[in-house]
Amino acid sequence: MSAFGRKASALALVVLVVLSLPAESRGQQTAPTADESAELQKKLSNPISDLVSVPFQFNWEQGVGPNEQTRFILNVQPVMPFQLNEDWNLIARVIVPLVSQPPLFEGGASAFGVSDILTSFFFSPSKSSGLTWGVGPVVSLPSTTIPTLGTEKWGAGPTVVALKQSGPWTYGVLWNQIWSFSGNTERSDVNQMFLQPFVAYNTKSRWTFTLQSETTANWEVDEDRWTVPVNVLVAKLSSFGPFPASYLFGFGVFAEHPEIGPSWKIRSAITLLLPRRK
Repeated sequence: MSAFGRKASALALVVLVVLSLPAESRGQQTAPTADESAELQKKLSNPISDLVSVPFQFNWEQGVGPNEQTRFILNVQPVMPFQLNEDWNLIARVIVPLVSQPPLFEGGASAFGVSDILTSFFFSPSKSSGLTWGVGPVVSLPSTTIPTLGTEKWGAGPTVVALKQSGPWTYGVLWNQIWSFSGNTERSDVNQMFLQPFVAYNTKSRWTFTLQSETTANWEVDEDRWTVPVNVLVAKLSSFGPFPASYLFGFGVFAEHPEIGPSWKIRSAITLLLPRRK
């Protein structure tokens, strides 16, 4: 196994060790009833539900760089809802990417570290009549000085999410746009869009089937502007020690991607859930 592969495996092992800490060190949680499980499953499909969750998302992207190698990305993505008043909630979503990446050009070097951290804040009505929505700012933090892992730029912009849940179905879209406003002046400006349409179906046996994309557009370039993955995901609601948890596996193909970008990927994830008791 290459040094790159060993680093990725070691990183995954560290996360599994953390998740395996004794229940006493994480607090106790009563197992959810059948009705509560159905409600948890529904909230999992809603990016701005009043559900505290800690997803650990593992991605193996294939065909990266001139030698078409594997890039490993672990996204730690805590979601934290806050009740501002009787009418409004604030949902904070953080994405911390840990990346192990092969060389992106001939003669280049592999890289390992934290990529730019993304934080989104959604202001959302606590009561909705059919359509659930949230709007707010998104901030990108320059969390690395490794050129191939981050932008070395501070960035910010608007973010919006809108979705509808009807019976077992959830469908909606999440969008944001980031412009850089400070940082390393020798690096290119950031002008990037993210678009995530999604549709999910929940079964009574606690399975969730999702079709979605995580499209990005780099408006600063004319060529290799678009990255368009199409992802098929299957998740099962179960438990992890004292916590309810969701286990996910998926596969994605890139309908459009930069020349050095991946052509397909495999995804797995575990999401620890901390339901807010009424």
